[in-house]
Amino acid sequence: MDTIVVTPIESAEDPAYRQAYQIVVAGQAADVPDMPEPCWDFFLGKMTHPLPGQPTRHFLARAGGEPAGYLALTLPDLDNTENGHVEIHVHPQYRRRGVGRALFDRAGSIARQEGRKRLIGDAVAALPGGVARPDAGAQFARTLGAKPALTDVRRRLDLTTVDDDALAEQLARAWLRADGYSLVWWRDVVPGEYIDDIAYLDGRLNKDAPMGDLVWEPEIFDRRRIRAAEAANRARKRRRYNTGVRHNATGRVVAFTTLDLPHCPADYAWQQITIVEPQHRGHRLGTIVKLENLRYARVHEPALRTIDTWNAAENTHMIAINEEMGFRPVDSWINWQLNL
Repeated sequence: MDTIVVTPIESAEDPAYRQAYQIVVAGQAADVPDMPEPCWDFFLGKMTHPLPGQPTRHFLARAGGEPAGYLALTLPDLDNTENGHVEIHVHPQYRRRGVGRALFDRAGSIARQEGRKRLIGDAVAALPGGVARPDAGAQFARTLGAKPALTDVRRRLDLTTVDDDALAEQLARAWLRADGYSLVWWRDVVPGEYIDDIAYLDGRLNKDAPMGDLVWEPEIFDRRRIRAAEAANRARKRRRYNTGVRHNATGRVVAFTTLDLPHCPADYAWQQITIVEPQHRGHRLGTIVKLENLRYARVHEPALRTIDTWNAAENTHMIAINEEMGFRPVDSWINWQLNL
C-alpha cells in the first residue's frame, strides 16, 4: 500500500489547490458524466471567497507522493455550530486504497476538536430504472457508520425540448389565482427596499422544506449576511437571476426564486431557492416565480440549455411544479449523517 499523507492547503496560490481541482474534475467525470465540468473560477472562489458563516478548510491527500484525494471541511460559525460538512473526492485511479478514509479521519479529528457533534455529507445514487451511478459513496458512508438522513432527487430541464406554449399556458393558469400580486426582478444584488423581505424568506427555507432526519437548524439571514453572500458570488463570477412576487396591499415581497449560473459553461444553470411566505400560499406563487424567472433568465442568457434542480424526495408540491415545467428525474443524492 502507498503511504498516504494528508496536508492542509493554505491558499489558492498553493499548487496543491489546482491539483485538488483536477481531482474533483476527474471524479465528477467518472461518477456523474452528464454534469458539466466544474468551473475553475467557482472552485477558486471556494477558497478565496467563502460564503458568510461557512468557513472551509481544504486538504490534499497524496498516495505514494501523487495527488490522490481532496477534502473540504466546512464548520459553520453563524448557525449549525454543532455540525460539520464534509466533501471528499478521491481520484478514480486511487479509489479503494485508503485515501478517502485518511481524509475522513482528518475531518473527524478536527470536528471533534472544534466541539462538533456530527458530520454531514452527500453521495450520488442511482434511481430505480435510472441511469447507472456508482455506489462507492454509499458503501463508504455505511462503513464509517453514517446513516442516510435525507434523500434529494436531481431533476433536469432540457430547454432544447421544452414546450414553450405549454409553459405559457401553465403560467396563465397560475396568474388566474394571483390577483393582487405583481412581479419584481433583480440580478445579483437584492434591491435595498426588498432586502428585509428576502432575508426573512431565506431564513424560512430550512423551516419549510422537508429535512427528513437531517439535523440542520434554520439559518439566520440579515442584510449583512445577504450582502456578504452577494459579494462572494460576484467574486466567484456567478450570475444570479431572481424573480419575486410583491403583495400589492402591503408592498412586501412574499415569494421569490433564483437561477444561478456558474461562470462556465454558459449553457448550464442551477435552480436554487423557491420559497413562498406561508400566509400567501394557495395562489400559485411558486409556479409564477419559477416560470417568470425562467423567461427572465432566457432573455439575458440565450445560450442557456440545461437547468438542474434538487428537491427532497418527499417535497411533493415543488416536485409537481417542476415536473409540469418539464423537469425529469436523473439521480438521487443521499445526505449521510454521522454522530461523532
